[in-house]
Amino acid sequence: MEVEAMKQLGAAIAISVGTIGPGIGIGLIGSKAMEAMGRNPEASGTVQTNMILAIAFAESMGIFALVIALLLKFV
Repeated sequence: MEVEAMKQLGAAIAISVGTIGPGIGIGLIGSKAMEAMGRNPEASGTVQTNMILAIAFAESMGIFALVIALLLKFV
């Protein structure tokens, strides 16, 4: 019982700490991209492409944290 509780706690900590960074990062990326598009509307296409790419990289770190949490929980 105690080992199972530690697994649950470890998984909860892994997913909670592992998603704070990507959440903040995605918010900052979106904020700065909107600011850049507001200042220079002609560059919207380039800024939007780079924004989507950066969001994908940030989100992959959150998915990695999810995988680690699932491994901790079920293995």
